[in-house]
Amino acid sequence: MAFSPQVFPARKRRPSTESFISPKSTDLNLVQSLLSLSQQISSFKPPQCLLKQNSISAINKSKLLAILFEELHGHPDSNLFSPSTLLCFEEMYIVLQKIKTLIEDCCSGSKMWLLMQIQSFANSFHELTLELSTLLDIFPVKEAELSQDVEELVVLLRKQCAQSKPSVDPGDELNRRKVLAMLDRIKKEIVPDHFKLKQIVENLGLRDNSSCKEEIECLQEEIQNQIDEKPKSDVVVSLIGLVRYAKFVLFGCSTTEKSNHRRLKSMSDVTIPADFRCPISLELMRDPVVVASGQTYDRESINQWIESGHNTCPKTGQTLAHTNLIPNLALRKLIAMWCCQQRIPFEAAGSNEKVNGVKATKASLEATKMTVSFLVNKLSASQSTEAANGIVYELRALAKTDSDSRACIGEAGAIPILVRYIGSDVGSENPNLQVNVVTTILNLSILEANKTKIMESDGALNGVIDVLRSGTTWEAKGNAAATIFSLSGVHGYKKTLGRKTGVIKGLIDLAKDGPTNSKRDALVAILNLAGDRETVGRLVEGGVIETVNGVIDRLPEEAVTTLEAVVKRGGLVAVTAAYNLIKKLGFTMREGSDNSRESAAATLVTICRKGGSEVVTELAAIPGIERIIWEVMGTGTVRARQKAATLLRILRRWAAGLDGNDVVDSSSMMTTAAMGASRIVLPG
Repeated sequence: MAFSPQVFPARKRRPSTESFISPKSTDLNLVQSLLSLSQQISSFKPPQCLLKQNSISAINKSKLLAILFEELHGHPDSNLFSPSTLLCFEEMYIVLQKIKTLIEDCCSGSKMWLLMQIQSFANSFHELTLELSTLLDIFPVKEAELSQDVEELVVLLRKQCAQSKPSVDPGDELNRRKVLAMLDRIKKEIVPDHFKLKQIVENLGLRDNSSCKEEIECLQEEIQNQIDEKPKSDVVVSLIGLVRYAKFVLFGCSTTEKSNHRRLKSMSDVTIPADFRCPISLELMRDPVVVASGQTYDRESINQWIESGHNTCPKTGQTLAHTNLIPNLALRKLIAMWCCQQRIPFEAAGSNEKVNGVKATKASLEATKMTVSFLVNKLSASQSTEAANGIVYELRALAKTDSDSRACIGEAGAIPILVRYIGSDVGSENPNLQVNVVTTILNLSILEANKTKIMESDGALNGVIDVLRSGTTWEAKGNAAATIFSLSGVHGYKKTLGRKTGVIKGLIDLAKDGPTNSKRDALVAILNLAGDRETVGRLVEGGVIETVNGVIDRLPEEAVTTLEAVVKRGGLVAVTAAYNLIKKLGFTMREGSDNSRESAAATLVTICRKGGSEVVTELAAIPGIERIIWEVMGTGTVRARQKAATLLRILRRWAAGLDGNDVVDSSSMMTTAAMGASRIVLPG
């Protein structure tokens, strides 16, 4: 279906309260407010590209009104206006506020979107001019006792307003139709003529890479304004694809002297609202669903709970009448909006929805394919690392945007080409390029299909491992660890990765020696790998428990959750190695977060059961341990309370001279790996 010009009504914009309320004050203050407002509008510079004449006309009329209000403000009887005159002033104030808002809207925001609805904007200027004309007609000139010059000025202003007609610059309308035609051609997979495309964007003032980037950001904000009206939001998505394509093919890639973008935000940098956390994993829910008891959980977590044989609600303990899971669409939309506000990437599981809930259109998808093809071909032919760095940086940013972009980049064969620039020789020559390459691969790995491409592409996995072991910067190493975490989300790959000595040693070394963010990346990857019993043995041999001991004070939640997974599957060797951590686990139960207290209690239960009375003796020696356990039983999560109760029974059986290992833990929950696994937060 072709893009219809009738699909573009007035752009939504959140007006200020002042646009609809006139100031309730004395006569003099009302005139002062009108004078100040008209002077503000008079000081505006008109937009350079669109609706320039409409804006100039409104600004000029405001200048004339400012002269009128200035005389009224200095009038000796300015506090004695009649009620009808005051009502006229109040209505005039509202009209001027709307004019101010309209001009601001023309000067800021997306130029492409303004072009699409230019007739509607021109009509708005005309309607406000007619309202102003009506108010000037009823304004009692004689009562105001104006000077002759100002009286003549009011007559002139009335005449100008009465003669107003809605007008659109023919060049703007032609440009608008060219854009619509170009979007239709892109839908048919016809590559835009670069000369014509350049004419269009330059007519809108988009003359370089940075102005195109700013335009894309404005269009992305505009989607939020149109989110409830699909035809309009679809067009905005298509325009984003067109501008992004123009940015690359017309103005080249961004220059990046230094990579300052690690992550927009990580989950540890923000406080997730309690209602957005899954009660089981305590992580941000990606796909919230409602169970028979009425409680909401993340689909992945509750599925694992049900598949492990449970038929009760984890939060309430109520027996579930059925195991049907109903999507909580309202909550998912709220979570998506919160992520957008926090600048945290969010995609619903199993969906190609974007942060704002708008799916790709045919035009935007084809524009993305054209953009990716252009960049990949350019990278393939690149002769220098500096030129390659700019291209890879753009692929990195594009891979971060949405699933469609990640799919297009993977299908275009970008991964084998990226591998050329991931080696240590490139890293020593251009560290920034190595960071951009490994981060691009990380962003691509979020898509399941790309995980397979990375694992099967010659040199891709080994390249990531090399960066993990000997990357030039901590950022490169951290993002390599995050890539390992992402790839290990596939069960079969988890075993493959766990069998590679370079992965185990690289992650443990990074957790031990890296900065805080890199330590966190490494621990999260180790946690995911620890879901495989064979891999846990290699982790213990590699010194993972000693590493956890070294970082538990700085990263208690990640460290304790990792320790729980390792001890659970690591046998007596792991329990013996964890003996020196018993006191720190007790401290974590007292001072830690809900998640870390839960993992600490679960870890202590496992250690006490497998380690025998000697371990329980060490636990009992912690001052106030019984009070700490009671606190967890009273204020911890459901699972933490159950584990704490089991721990208390173990201690009491030990105190009575009985074997604490006979205690049955009724709180068998889902696997620790699922409990602690963090969501990927895409780098910038």
